[in-house]
Amino acid sequence: MAKAKQIYECNNCGAEYNQWFGLCKQCQEFGTISEEPIEIETASNGRGSWQSGKRSRKQDSVSAKPRVSLKFSEINNDVQARFPSGYGELDRVLGGGIVPGSLVLIGGDPGIGKSTLLLQVANQLSIKLPRILYISGEESGQQIKLRASRLGVGGAELPNAMAENNNNNGKHIEIRKPEIPKNIEKNLYVMPETDLEEILRELESLKPQVAVIDSIQTIHFAALTSSPGSVAQVKECTSALMQVGKRENITLLIVGHVTKEGAIAGPRVLEHLVDTVLYFEGDRYASHRLLRSVKNRFGATHEIGIFEMADKGLVEVDNPSELFLGNRDEFSPGTSTIVACEGTRPIVVELQALVSPTSYPSPRRSTTGVDYSRLQQILAVLEKRVGIPLSKLDAYVASAGGLGVGEPAADLGIAIAIVASFRDRTVDPRTVLIGEVGLGGQVRLVSQMELRLKEAAKLGFKRAIVPRGQTLPDDIGLEVVYISKVIDAIIAAIPSDRKEEEGEGMRDEG
Repeated sequence: MAKAKQIYECNNCGAEYNQWFGLCKQCQEFGTISEEPIEIETASNGRGSWQSGKRSRKQDSVSAKPRVSLKFSEINNDVQARFPSGYGELDRVLGGGIVPGSLVLIGGDPGIGKSTLLLQVANQLSIKLPRILYISGEESGQQIKLRASRLGVGGAELPNAMAENNNNNGKHIEIRKPEIPKNIEKNLYVMPETDLEEILRELESLKPQVAVIDSIQTIHFAALTSSPGSVAQVKECTSALMQVGKRENITLLIVGHVTKEGAIAGPRVLEHLVDTVLYFEGDRYASHRLLRSVKNRFGATHEIGIFEMADKGLVEVDNPSELFLGNRDEFSPGTSTIVACEGTRPIVVELQALVSPTSYPSPRRSTTGVDYSRLQQILAVLEKRVGIPLSKLDAYVASAGGLGVGEPAADLGIAIAIVASFRDRTVDPRTVLIGEVGLGGQVRLVSQMELRLKEAAKLGFKRAIVPRGQTLPDDIGLEVVYISKVIDAIIAAIPSDRKEEEGEGMRDEG
């Protein structure tokens, strides 16, 4: 028979305790521990259990043989074929496509476009796959149909395959839209439901190739007394869905809500259960969205896919570097260009810096898209090693488009942008700067340099300032300037007063 037992579980990290505490010892959060009832099965007697019966060590050594374990040579090593999602950006983040029977968790802020993305993906998959199921616990069937008609889902006609979006100072960014054939409504099934048992019965009956769960925090299991979204509900529902998905070879795309800190709501064990964790990021008031991979059992992590929010839903951005580049014909002082790498994708990003006298007792430091601690470190290096007095000045650094640039390869671009703003000079808009700045003022090597420079050459850049010691091919397509210290990069990137005056005189004569 089953006897009830009470445990106390942290809603933030999933840690379990035998009594209630105000502070979780694992995640150091206050007020996150709540009481969760569980049931423990007790056996009436000990016979038939795995512990029953005792054998001698000699008998075990003679009759030892595996029951279900296998050697590596006995395991089938066939590569599991993936199938495309219909969106190249999503396939890139997933590692080359969707793996059958996998669990993919997608988190993001409210209103960022998670449901829109998955409804469009379900629509794309229903073109080639016979059964796609979209389960919504947040919207009714009528609400889903209204959103689907706006997106062109369910047999409605979508816009042309190619579109242009005018933004970013008048630049034309080419956006590719997949062509959607008509009469595909029979392959896409919609199920507004929050009861776990009804969802599991439908999955076993319909046996879809792909099922979308929107969202896991709204699904509830009636046998548990806790409310939907609690630790016990999220763990039990995800485990049950995982068992059915693995048994029936159903790919599950699960939407997860996020907390105010930006992490997926619910216990951390939720991210451990699934195969892939994706975050859908971006400013809800801006046009572009970033799909970032933080866990992937079938591919590399830290890959990103870039989408543009248009009037007909999300569309892919083929050339993201154009999105994060300003107008290179009108470069202002305090601007530099770097090449950041997100996974295996190089992205050319424009950095802007502003240095001005402070009107406060302590100077202000502000960043957008750049790590704040890196800015503090670079300012200290410039003042100590280069001799630029920045301790009494406000410093603001931002990346174009708000793209998060966290890798050390952006250090050199940040330093040059700050010095250019301090001296009120303009860096050559056809120059890219790549390198990590050390505390001694030296510029260190970075990874994937050849990949970064090829991306810059493809976009029309003429010169690159990189750390000394990088091994590059001769046909890179750029003039490469090797430097070893920050002061060398400043001399190479920022023109002196005399050179700039001569250039202005030549333009006046012309």
